[in-house]
Amino acid sequence: MSTQTMQINGHDLKLSKVEKELFPDDHVSKGDMVGHYRAVAAAMLPHLADRPLTLRRFPDGIGAGGFFQKHASDYFPDWIRTETMHAEEGTVDYVVCADEASLVYLANQAAIEFHVWLSTVDKPDHPDRLVIDLDPPEGTAVATLREVARRARDLYAEVGLTPFVQATGGRGFHVAAPLDRSADFDTVREFAADLADRLAAADPDRLTTAQRKAQRGDRIFLDTNRNAYGQTFVCPYSLRARPGAPVATPLDWGELGRATPNGQSPASMRRRLARKTDPWADIDAHAASAHDARERLLTLAD
Repeated sequence: MSTQTMQINGHDLKLSKVEKELFPDDHVSKGDMVGHYRAVAAAMLPHLADRPLTLRRFPDGIGAGGFFQKHASDYFPDWIRTETMHAEEGTVDYVVCADEASLVYLANQAAIEFHVWLSTVDKPDHPDRLVIDLDPPEGTAVATLREVARRARDLYAEVGLTPFVQATGGRGFHVAAPLDRSADFDTVREFAADLADRLAAADPDRLTTAQRKAQRGDRIFLDTNRNAYGQTFVCPYSLRARPGAPVATPLDWGELGRATPNGQSPASMRRRLARKTDPWADIDAHAASAHDARERLLTLAD
């Protein structure tokens, strides 16, 4: 199979097997995937910056099974940034994707999905994101998902958070809020659970926070589990290893009425970014205190 060489950020990158189809049913090759990550790099890199990264790699394409990778491989070049983070298994040398060259190098390693921490390496115990994942069962109408996302949006705003929404490229939406890192993960996780519980209590026939699938029935699961140290959510503009090669897409709230969880492809994303700036570009300017928001939630509960 052919190779291709390109120079990015002063690094010579040799891309291998560029014609190999990683999404065979959609005829999306590794070269196409590299093209996607080059096209979205300017929008995506701020969301990768300073965050430990978990890769989901599919060397033989999405039909052959893949694997999650936390540890940076020994053969990664020394210009790929890594940071040693504490983990249950001891310490892990995580990749931190710092520039376009790193993004392209990782794509060449058949890293289809990029999953980032909710905190940054300089203050890993204090998240700067809160995320509730709306995880629907099969057959859930997208209109219902949108309605639930708006309910989460309204509750976030009511307690003083600024809500942002992302189509995950999978089955659901993420409703996120930026935090000022004054609270640790234990506090934020409990607060996220309280938010989810309040939403579920208002619509128990359609929403649940039950951890066991058997207890959820046909209700949408309000998943707050990623609000914990070392947990991740899919990075904006990451491809997903699913048919159609969908892209995780930050949205304006005004777009939600026309959006589906997996409605953007690499081709449509190029067109989108050509006419529209990243809806999450200024997310950090809206960082709020989880402590203050939690106090407001308790007041609402009373």
